[in-house]
Amino acid sequence: MKEFKLRVIVLSFIAAGLAAGCGGGSGGTGNAAAPGNASTTPPSASTGSTPPGTGAGTDTGTGSTGSAGNTDNTATAGSKATSWNSVKWGGGGYVSGLIFHPTTANLLYARTDIGGAYRWNQATSSWTPITDGLGFGAAESKYHGIESIALDPNNDQLVYMATGMYTFEGNGRLYVSSDRGDHWTHVDLPFPLGGNNGGRAMGERLMVDPNKPSILFYGSRTAGLWKSADSGQTWSQVNSLSAVKLTSDQISAAGGGMGVELVVYDTGTKGSGAATQTIYAAVAPDYASVAGLSANLYKSTDGGATWAPVATPVSGYHIPHMVRAADGMFYVVFTKDAGPGAGGPGRFYKFDGTTWTLLKSEDPNGGTNFGLGGVSVQGSGATTRIALGVTNSWGSWSGQQIVQLSDDAGKTWREIEATMAGETASGWVDDVEIDPSNRDHILHVHGGGIVETKNASSATPTWNGNITNIEETATLSLVTPPAGAPYKFINSAGDIGTWLQTDLTAKPTLAPTANWSNGNTADMAWSDPLFIAGAGVANWSGAGGFGFWSGDGGKTWSNFATLPAGAQANIGAAASLVVPSRNSIIWAPANSVPSYTSNNGASWTATNLPTLPAVAQGWDRGYHLAADRKNPNKVYAYDSGGATWGTAGKVYVSTDGGHSFTLSQGSVTASLAPNAFWATSLVVNPNVEGDLWLADGNTVYHSLDSGASWTKLNNFASGGGTQGASLIALGKAASGAKYSAAIYVVGTVGGVWGVYRSDDAGASWTRFNDDAHQFGGIGVMAADWNTYGRIYISGTGRGLLYSN
Repeated sequence: MKEFKLRVIVLSFIAAGLAAGCGGGSGGTGNAAAPGNASTTPPSASTGSTPPGTGAGTDTGTGSTGSAGNTDNTATAGSKATSWNSVKWGGGGYVSGLIFHPTTANLLYARTDIGGAYRWNQATSSWTPITDGLGFGAAESKYHGIESIALDPNNDQLVYMATGMYTFEGNGRLYVSSDRGDHWTHVDLPFPLGGNNGGRAMGERLMVDPNKPSILFYGSRTAGLWKSADSGQTWSQVNSLSAVKLTSDQISAAGGGMGVELVVYDTGTKGSGAATQTIYAAVAPDYASVAGLSANLYKSTDGGATWAPVATPVSGYHIPHMVRAADGMFYVVFTKDAGPGAGGPGRFYKFDGTTWTLLKSEDPNGGTNFGLGGVSVQGSGATTRIALGVTNSWGSWSGQQIVQLSDDAGKTWREIEATMAGETASGWVDDVEIDPSNRDHILHVHGGGIVETKNASSATPTWNGNITNIEETATLSLVTPPAGAPYKFINSAGDIGTWLQTDLTAKPTLAPTANWSNGNTADMAWSDPLFIAGAGVANWSGAGGFGFWSGDGGKTWSNFATLPAGAQANIGAAASLVVPSRNSIIWAPANSVPSYTSNNGASWTATNLPTLPAVAQGWDRGYHLAADRKNPNKVYAYDSGGATWGTAGKVYVSTDGGHSFTLSQGSVTASLAPNAFWATSLVVNPNVEGDLWLADGNTVYHSLDSGASWTKLNNFASGGGTQGASLIALGKAASGAKYSAAIYVVGTVGGVWGVYRSDDAGASWTRFNDDAHQFGGIGVMAADWNTYGRIYISGTGRGLLYSN
C-alpha cells in the first residue's frame, strides 16, 4: 500500500463539517510536508455540535458489515439493505494504534484517526469494523475518531474505546463493549479528545488497572489526568497531579493539545483485587508548561493519590510510548516532535525505576530528520526482544531505518524492514507491536494502514500489508455511469485522487495519475460513457488545481491544456464538473464562476452565472452542476447558499449546453433553505428530460419542467442533530415500477436518520439502511443503473461501501 502525504486540505464542506461538529472534516493535523495519509473525509449530515442526549447512553447494535435484523417497523418487507460490503481499495488511511490482548492469542484491535475501529478476525485473515452501528450515526460522526482503546487482561470480552475527532468539537465519549465491540454503550466524558489531532499515535492514554479492573486512568489532551473507579461510568480529575484545564486559546496554540500522553502500570500481576500502587504518567511539554509541572514524567506509589516528578535524561521531549517488560524494566521513547511521523532528535532508554540507560539515539543528519515512534518488547533480562519504530524516515534503501530489532535488550540493533522483500512502509512508524503469542510476528502502522512480518527472526524478514477490509479512504464525489458501461463508478477522493472502479472486489487500476492528489469531481458523457472528465488537486507538485479527460474509458488520460479562471487557486471540494457530451465540459471550481470548454480544455470561456458571495467564517462555496442526460443542451446550476446563514438557494438553467444560464424564478418561489455545499445535492433523472430532484439540507424538491417550478416533499425534516435531506441519488428502477428510477435520499424521516428509498416518484418512502449500518454518517452517495437496490456510499472515514 503506497503511503499518502498528510495535508490539511481546505475543502468547502470541511469547514462546514468541523463547525457542525460532524467529525468528518479535513485531514489530520501534522506536518503538511510529510508523506502519510491525509485522513480526509467529507462530513456527514450532522447539523449540531453536540450529539443528542447527555450522560450515559444505552445504544446497542452490531458493528460488523454483515446481515442484520430489520428493526424499523415502518419499512416494508424486503425493503432494507441489511448486507453491505466494502468496495476494495485497501487501507488508504492512518491506523493510529494497535492493541493486543495480553493473554488471548490473535485478539487484536486497530484504532484509526477518522475511520473508527476494527477487530482482527483470525479465521478470515481480515479486519471486522466495529463502529458501524448504533452509537455511530450521522449526528455522531466525530466519534469515528478513536483516540485510545483499553482492554481488560482479566476479561477478553471487555473493550473500552475513547472517541472524539478534534478537541475543539467538544467533549468526547467513552464506549464500552462486553462482546469485543459487537455492541456498545457509551458515557459522555468531561473533557475533549482528539483522535485526528496531532500526536494521535501516542499512548495508550486509556488504561485498565490489571489488578482492579474497575479502575481506569485517562491521560487527556487538555485537562490533565483523570480517574474512574466504576469501570468508566464516572470520572474525576486527578488534581494531585494537576487541576489545570487548558483554555480554548491554549488548546489552539498547542495544535489541539498533547496533555498527558500515556499511562503505564508498574505490575506483573493481574486480578489481585487490590489496586496497583505504582503508576507512571507522561506529560507533554505543552501541558507541563501551562500547568507549571517540572517534569515530563510523573510517578505515583499510592495508586494515583499523590504524584512526584521523575528526573528524565532529556526534557522538553514527548514520550509517545513507554512499555514494561516482564522483568519490570521499562523501555521509554523520547522524541522532539509530536507526530505523526515525528521528527527528531529521538532517544530511547531503558529505565529500572532509578537508573536510565541510553540504548539508541537519532539526530538530524545529512538532510534526514529521523525521530522515534512505536516500541514493543517481549521477554525479559538480557534476551529481551525490542522492536523500535523509526519515524519520519521515508523510503527503503540500504542504511535506512524503519524498524530496528534487538534481541539483547538494546545492546545491539539490526534493521529488519528497509530493503527487505515484500511491502515496506516507512514514515509514520508511530506504533509497533510484537504479537504476544508469536515473537516472530511484528506489525506496525503507517500512513496507508498496517504492515507486518511473520518471520522477524530471519536475516531477511518478508513484509506484507495487513489491511484486508480496512477501508479508510475519503471520497469527495461519486458518479455512476449508464447501464452497460465498462466501469461501476468514478471515485473522486482525498489523497488518493480519481479512480474508475471496474471490480468492486479488486483495487482499481484506471486513474489519471497515481501521484498524491485529490479528486474533487468527475463526470462522463451519458450517451458516450467512455468519455470522462474530472478535476482535482495536484498535491504531489503543489501546483494547485488541475483537470483531466479520457476518451477511452480511462485507459489513457490527458490533462487539460489550460485551466478556467479560479481553478488553480480554488482547490476546495465545493466544486462540480459535468459532461453534457463528448468534448463538452462545464467546470465550477470552488468559489468561482463556472466556465465551459468545447475542446477538452484547450480553451475555456466563463459562463454568465453570478459570482457567489463569500460565506462568513471562510467556508468554501460553489455551484452544484447537473447535465440533462436526455437533452445535452440543458445544464442546471444550483447555488445552495453556502451555509445556513447564507443566502437562499437558487437554481439556474441553461439551454445552450451550459454556456449561459437564466435564474429559475420557481426556485426563488420555492424558498430553498440556505445550506452548505456538502449538505445539499441536485440530480437529474436520465430517463426523462427536465426531471430534477434537489435536496436543500432540510427537505426534498422535485421539478418536472427543467426547474421552472418545484414541488416540496414534506416527508423529510431536520432534527435530532441531523439534516432532513442532504443527498439524493437515482438508480435502476424496480421491476414494474411506475417511475423510471429508484430514488434514494440520505435524511431524516420521523426523527430517524438513514437512507430512504422511493419507487413511486416520492409518493412513499421506506428506510433502506438499518441501525446496524450507520457508518458514522454518509458523505456521498450514488446509485447503480445496472442493479436495482444497489447504492454506493461513503461512511465517515470508512471508504466506500455498497448495498446488497
